[in-house]
Amino acid sequence: MRTLSLLSVWTAAAVLLTAQPRTLDIYWIDVEGGASTLIIAPSGESLLVDTGFPGNDDRDAKRIQAAAVAAGLTRIDNLVITHFHGDHVGGLAALSKAMPIRKIWDHGESIEASQQKGATLWLDYLAVAGSKRTVVKPGNKIPFAGNVDITVVSANGEVISEPINKGFVNKLCDGAERKPTDNTENSRSTGFLLTYGKFTFLDVGDLTWDREMMLGCPVNKVGEVTLMQATHHGFSNGQSGAPALIWSVKPQVVVVNNGARKGFSNGGYETIAKIPGIEGIWQGHKGAMNDASHNTSDDMIANLDEGAADKGNWIKASVSSDGKFTVTNNRNKFSKSYTSR
Repeated sequence: MRTLSLLSVWTAAAVLLTAQPRTLDIYWIDVEGGASTLIIAPSGESLLVDTGFPGNDDRDAKRIQAAAVAAGLTRIDNLVITHFHGDHVGGLAALSKAMPIRKIWDHGESIEASQQKGATLWLDYLAVAGSKRTVVKPGNKIPFAGNVDITVVSANGEVISEPINKGFVNKLCDGAERKPTDNTENSRSTGFLLTYGKFTFLDVGDLTWDREMMLGCPVNKVGEVTLMQATHHGFSNGQSGAPALIWSVKPQVVVVNNGARKGFSNGGYETIAKIPGIEGIWQGHKGAMNDASHNTSDDMIANLDEGAADKGNWIKASVSSDGKFTVTNNRNKFSKSYTSR
């Protein structure tokens, strides 16, 4: 009888463990100033956004694979390429040899395909993507399991026509700085709003100032969000980071996928620090060109070193269905918890 009793206890414990609800997990992978964000639904379905740089002994593809394996993945179910610059699409060829990729989503043809460098990136992309490609437009949904909604908010230079997520008339647009139309692939970035219960995540790739203004003015079309990936690696050189959008979406937490010497300046830090109600700033790298007051706390920076000393640590957010989420620094295991407003 005792043996049966213990067996019953073990069986019940196993059922409880398997019944534990899974979180929505987001990894910001260190591709040293490139971009690669891995999202895993509670169902286990995966979506990777961008693949980092080419070269460097396939450094970025290897780092993406390592993060995916650590997350329990054997393949990438969905890949979103925001735009066709080397720091976003360059690692694809190597990654496709390391892991199967089922579906690929993009904004359409590269507008830089007539340039030598752009042509190479575009043709290399097509060679891998083939029939796996789907072109998206603003307003489209990227199918994703686990009660996770992904709505495309920008693509190919256009933005959604109607507000979502309780969009509103944006008073910050009055007198806001405007910048000339950008005619590079950056402005074509595929951006999306992810919604999981109360939690929302905005990632618009390298979307430029002029397109950010289209998304935010005169109506903020994406409403307020929980977490935002800083546009263009931390509002690079003032080409992105229009305050009229950034301050009106009011993210509680911002993650910056910067490199040690790319994408994040003192001015970029100040834009984030002035977001009303900001609760946390996390960085992929310590900004080597920023002064001490324009980097977040070392505990919230994944990589303090640069060059050969860079260990490729990631930042991870784990989101529960009730809107509570924890952000963790893989370098030192420091974590901080938040509750979606």
